[in-house]
Amino acid sequence: MSVYGLMRTGASGMNAQSNRLGTIADNIANASTVGYKRASTQFSSLLLNDTTTSYNSGGVETDVRYGISQQGVLAPSTSPFDMAIRGAGFMIVSAPDGSLALTRAGAFVPDGEGRLINSAGYTLMGYPLPENASGPPVINGTAGLVPVNVTAGGMRATPTTIGSIIANLPAMADDVLPANLPSTNAAGAVSTARSSVLVIGNLGEEIMLDVHFAKLSTGDWEMTVYDAAGRGPTGGFPYAGAALATTTLQFDGVGQLDPSSAQSLSVPIPGGATMVMDLASMTQTAGDYSVDLINTNGNAPSRVQSIEIDTDGRLYEVYENGSRFATYLIPLATVASPDRLTPKAGNIFLPSNNSGDLRVGIAGSAGFGDIRSGALESSTVDLATELADMIEAQRNYTANSRVFQTGSELMELVVNLKR
Repeated sequence: MSVYGLMRTGASGMNAQSNRLGTIADNIANASTVGYKRASTQFSSLLLNDTTTSYNSGGVETDVRYGISQQGVLAPSTSPFDMAIRGAGFMIVSAPDGSLALTRAGAFVPDGEGRLINSAGYTLMGYPLPENASGPPVINGTAGLVPVNVTAGGMRATPTTIGSIIANLPAMADDVLPANLPSTNAAGAVSTARSSVLVIGNLGEEIMLDVHFAKLSTGDWEMTVYDAAGRGPTGGFPYAGAALATTTLQFDGVGQLDPSSAQSLSVPIPGGATMVMDLASMTQTAGDYSVDLINTNGNAPSRVQSIEIDTDGRLYEVYENGSRFATYLIPLATVASPDRLTPKAGNIFLPSNNSGDLRVGIAGSAGFGDIRSGALESSTVDLATELADMIEAQRNYTANSRVFQTGSELMELVVNLKR
């Protein structure tokens, strides 16, 4: 056995334990770091013995590994911009130089421009959703990702696009009108029923529409919609403008809307919007004209009141009037071997040759966890375990130093043989 080899083996052991102590120090320092993944040092022997007549001591090699796939405890927070992932996946963030990285450190706050920035200075990336998007967006890797901005909404109005009316038309109606109803409609038929409907235009303006029903024959009614603002000088017929829309309703022998009759009516609203009104629940019975329901969507202009993030990553702007609009989808990304990702400063990870290719998807879908707003993922470090490992590494370092010291003393003895 070579005395020099003995000293090299001792030095190798001390270096290995130094590496282990270094990972322990990092773990303890990041015990409270959001999204931090515990590092560990694995050892493997290095053998140099190539002869049967003498033994050449080898050494030890170290491999630092990170438990990136390990789930940390989710701790609640008071900010809706804080996000944690329960399950597999990483949020995609952008560095100041524009390069993309992966992270589970979801402590985000809006900057001066409304972009969500985490504590390490990385910007959250997402897919912008089209107006009134409801279905799943098209995801094609990282193409199309933009910084998520939570102050870009401003004032928003929702025009009326759908409506419905549930009413009964009097089957026994004749040509005698109530005193408060106009005399004839645009076609000259007797108007026996009228109601008003409030709708919202493209700019958020309130528009009143008049809906008239005129009996044409037994079981047949003409439905006509007017802009109430276009009434004549006396406030009744004739209207100054043409009818916005008209259709014929046909009822069967039991007073239900015949399947061959119009089931809906498309009404162009002054200002550009179009409302599709559902008529399928209209009836004709011997009772009086009565309206059970007139319902429309749409909202007047309103400001953003709060931000909500759903478990599938959709970011909603919630307005003062209660309306909600999905403006971004925050995707998740993963790789085949997360523990083989390359860690970088700032609690970010980069794909490597050993980790596999990047795969991007929607939170909650196959292979991806859920996004939890108002929560943060705690560090996976357990202080008790780290302190126990530190004591063990210290003992091992001391033992290896004794091996080195013994080799040094033997070398000194050999040198002194000549004296």
